[in-house]
This record gives sequence, structure tokens and C-alpha cells, in this order.
Amino acid sequence: MFGLRPDGKKIKNVDPIMKILPHIMKERADGQNMSKYEVDCEKLDAFIAKELEKGISYNYMHIVIASILRVVALRPRLNRFVMNGRLFKRKYISVSFVVKKSLRDDVPETTIKLKFTGKETIKDVKDMMDEVIKKNTSVKSVNGTDKLAKVLTIVPNFLIKFLVWFIKWLDKHGMLPGKIIDLSPFHTTFFVTNLKSIKTDYIYHHIYNFGNTGTFFSMGKEHMEAVVNNDGEIVAKKIMKLGIVMDERFCDGFYFANSLRYLKRIIDNLDVLNQPLENIVEDVK
Repeated sequence: MFGLRPDGKKIKNVDPIMKILPHIMKERADGQNMSKYEVDCEKLDAFIAKELEKGISYNYMHIVIASILRVVALRPRLNRFVMNGRLFKRKYISVSFVVKKSLRDDVPETTIKLKFTGKETIKDVKDMMDEVIKKNTSVKSVNGTDKLAKVLTIVPNFLIKFLVWFIKWLDKHGMLPGKIIDLSPFHTTFFVTNLKSIKTDYIYHHIYNFGNTGTFFSMGKEHMEAVVNNDGEIVAKKIMKLGIVMDERFCDGFYFANSLRYLKRIIDNLDVLNQPLENIVEDVK
């Protein structure tokens, strides 16, 4: 309440334009911008092959999440969010993603949220992801998010409607308990959906009006595409497209564009992710 939240701290020095935007565009869906980013899979494949010789097995999702995490650690405005017309900086970096317990229509999926400091190496990210995925891919496994969803839905429909409204009201006024926020995948720095894993192309996924997700990344299935190289020659390259949806109310387009350029520099030189980040860049007070 009054700008106090368990997951974020109110930013006091806000540019007038950024301060008024949340009142013009009240919901995240009002302020969402969409962008497509094409990843050169040859760079990912070369890194995966080199690390495999060391006995470490990476996949595209490990690399994408570790790369975005590094960008957020160095570009802190990406870790802001808007709630009740106020601008906040998040107290941690987190990523949410969906895990399908089995690739069958009748098997449920679950959502996972991981917290990071921002200093992690790609090996740290991989180990954390692999551990939590292993725990949640059993058909019988039930995590905290699943339990919370079950509790909220065992009541009649009209009570579900009231409970969701009440949770959103508590969240809006900074009174939602930290334990619920920790379980909510919708209260996160960025959300990643790996459509490549189900052989589907990228999409532009909505950013939920529930919670405070800032950016949504959708990984599409890689495919061969004609590309003009630096010498002006047309060559066939394996490309994976990312569909990115961003809430522009907490971060201007120029900052987002420079952040995507920084993401490209990291993907072009993935070896930097083998070294821990000594210091993250702190946001303004």
C-alpha cells in the first residue's frame, strides 16, 4: 500500500512522460509493443558443439534465457513494472516458463518461475533450469503454483471470479502477500514460451493484465532462410525467430531497441556467458 510492495520498490525520480503513461494506458495490454528478432542458429549450434566437447549439454532455451538474463542484469530498466499508476523496480530478476509434463494432448502443463541475481553463468542457469524441470515433468508432480491454482478453483465459479478480483485488488494496492507473488508466474521480469519444442513457429504472445510481467519472448521452430551476408551474397542460414511483446509504459522504445542490440552482441559472442557477471547495473532510486 502507498507504493510499498514485497516484490518491488517505487521509483521516485520519474520522467513526466513516463509518469503519465500508466494513466493514459491503464492496462499492460494497452501499452504492449511487438517486435521480431531473428537469431542466427549457426552461432548457437557452434557454442553447443564446443561446450559438448567439455561434457556440458546445452539447448536453445538455456542459451536464450541466459542471454536475456545477462541483458536484464546490465539494462535494469527492463526489470521495471507498473502497478496502480506507479512505476516500480523489481527487487530480483525472474523468468517464468511453461513445462509440458508429456507431449500428449491429455497431459497437463505446469508453469515454473526461477529467481536470479543476474550474476549467474550460463552453466548456473542450465543447472537451475534442469533441476526444476526434472522435478516438474513427472505426471504426478505438483508444484506450489499448481497447488495455488487448485485452491482457487475448488470453489463455485462465482467465487473464483470474486477471488481473482480480490487478488488483483490486493496486488494493485501492494497488499498481496509475498508468498503468493513468489508462486505467481505472472509476477516476473520476463516470460518465455518455447514453441520450438512443439515444432511450432513463434507468436506474439500477450502480456497478461494480471500480475506484472514486463516482457514476453516466444521461441519459434528454426528453419532455413535466404539471408544476405556481409559480402552481399545470398546464403541459406538456419534462423530461429523470437516474437517479443513489451510493455512500453515502464521503458521507452529507444532503451528497448538498444537492449535488443545488446542481446545480439551477446548471442554473437556466447562465450561471455561462461564468465559470471561481477557487478549488475543498479537502477535509479
